Amino acid sequence: MADPRAPRAPFAPWDRRELPGAFTVEESAVRVGHYKWIEMKLFEVLGGWVATVPELDVKMRLGTHTYHHAWHAELWHKRLPELREMNPERLTGPPNDELVTFVDAMTEPEAPDLTIEKLVGAYRVLIPHKIAAYTYHLNNTSTITDAPTIRSLKFALQDELEDWRDGEMLIQSLIASPEEVRRAADHQGRLEHLMVLAGGIVGPGSIGDSSAPAAGNGVVS
Repeated sequence: MADPRAPRAPFAPWDRRELPGAFTVEESAVRVGHYKWIEMKLFEVLGGWVATVPELDVKMRLGTHTYHHAWHAELWHKRLPELREMNPERLTGPPNDELVTFVDAMTEPEAPDLTIEKLVGAYRVLIPHKIAAYTYHLNNTSTITDAPTIRSLKFALQDELEDWRDGEMLIQSLIASPEEVRRAADHQGRLEHLMVLAGGIVGPGSIGDSSAPAAGNGVVS
C-alpha cells in the first residue's frame, strides 16, 4: 500500500507541463489590458464602417466581425481582475502613443469609395499583428498558472483567424485593377510603418525579443 505521507510529484506521471512561463502576473495583466483596448478600438472602427461602406456583402461581414471584437474585449475585461487586484480600467489602454497614431491612421479612410483602404488596414495589418501577439502569448505562458488566459486566447484566435480569412477574401474580390493593387499596397505600407514604430499591439516585445533566448516552457499545443 502506498504511503500517503510520501512526497509526490506535483503533476501526474503522464503530465509533463512546466510551471514557469515567460510572463509574471503583472506582465500578463499589462498585456491583457492592451488587448482589451485594441479589441474595443476595432469594435468601434468596424462598427463605424458598417454605416459607410456601400458594398452589402462587406457591410454584412463587418457587422459579424464587430461583435467578435466586442466579445473579445469582454473576455479580457473579465480576466483583468483575476490577474491583478486593481481596477481593470486602469490597465485598459494603449501601450504607447505610436499605437494611437496607427489606429488614427487606420480610421482615416472615410469616403464610401475607400472600402479597399478600410479593409486593408484591418485585415492586412491590424488583425495579423493581433494574431501574432496572441500566438506569442499563448506559446510562452504557463499552462498551469495562466490556464484561464490560455483559454481566452484560444477563443479569440479562432475568431481572429476566421475573420482574417473573410477579410482577405473581401479584399481580393474588390481589387480588380492595377490601380487598386497600388492603392492597397500603398496604404498597407504606410500602416505597417506606423505599426513598426509602435512595436506591435502591446508595444515592443509584442512577439518577443528576437535577440533574447527562447522561453523554456515550450509551445502550447
